[in-house]
Amino acid sequence: MDRRTFIAGGLSLPWLAQAGAACAESGPLTKIIFPFAAGGSGDTLCRLVAQHAASMLDRTMIVENRTGGDGLIGIKAVKNASPDGSMILVTTGPTMYLLPMVETTPSFDTAKDFVPVSLLARFELAVVTSMAVDAKDFGQFVAWLRSHPDMTTFGVPSNGTIPHFAGSKLEKDLGIPLTRVPYRGSALMINDLVGGHLPFGITTLADALPQHRAKGVKIIAVSSAERSPFIPEVPTLKENGIDLVADAWYGMWLPAGSPPDFAAKLSAAAVATLAKPEVKEKLTAIGLIPVGSTAEGLTQELAANTAFWQPIVKATGYKIDN
Repeated sequence: MDRRTFIAGGLSLPWLAQAGAACAESGPLTKIIFPFAAGGSGDTLCRLVAQHAASMLDRTMIVENRTGGDGLIGIKAVKNASPDGSMILVTTGPTMYLLPMVETTPSFDTAKDFVPVSLLARFELAVVTSMAVDAKDFGQFVAWLRSHPDMTTFGVPSNGTIPHFAGSKLEKDLGIPLTRVPYRGSALMINDLVGGHLPFGITTLADALPQHRAKGVKIIAVSSAERSPFIPEVPTLKENGIDLVADAWYGMWLPAGSPPDFAAKLSAAAVATLAKPEVKEKLTAIGLIPVGSTAEGLTQELAANTAFWQPIVKATGYKIDN
């Protein structure tokens, strides 16, 4: 099966692409490798970390976008890099736990090939319906699905993503047969929702929120553990009786063998950066929730996500030939 695009971020705004990779005036060069394109929310996160952490670490820090292979090009670059602080990986959590699950021959082992540094920020997912669906909330939507068995098609931004597998979990929990339609990104899927060509879809909250506010679509549930600060009036899936918490996040790693003292300093710099009010403001404006954690916090998050999604992914039988 052809490779598909994994979740890489949220919005792409003109000023984000111009953010640049701010550098410290002295010290050795460190590249933050981001394995997705410039201009999105994850890229902006990287550039803010580079800008603020550089002076804390007395290093010149730049962001390099190494795209391709659903994130594998950048991930492999850091995996094979010298463990001397010259390369740092920032990528989505799903790339680090889903890719090893769905590849026929895994290209990397997150626990063995990388040193955890920090969980940086979260971004949320949403269940979104067309305005043509006669349902004001999730409960009414489920009733609508049961009474319209010929209209249970749903869209996802791509195969092999968290929305893909969240749909599989939703199908199982509801006991309603659903038909998944993969798109080449959220924008095309949301266009079909706005046009009434698709009953519902699962995508990032950041991508769906503008059309929800414009009354082009309806967000009826979010899949985060708590209600989203961006749309607090909408209940979570868990509040609706669905045992599914499926937000996504960005994390930071170093190549295996990196010195523990540098990893600890980098983690502290990331946490300090994400605690700054000006950084928080910029990130929340583009749909990211700043976190900043210890290495242990990132390890625990990765383990929890792996344990949760592994049986769901296995049950689908979905694989990528590599």
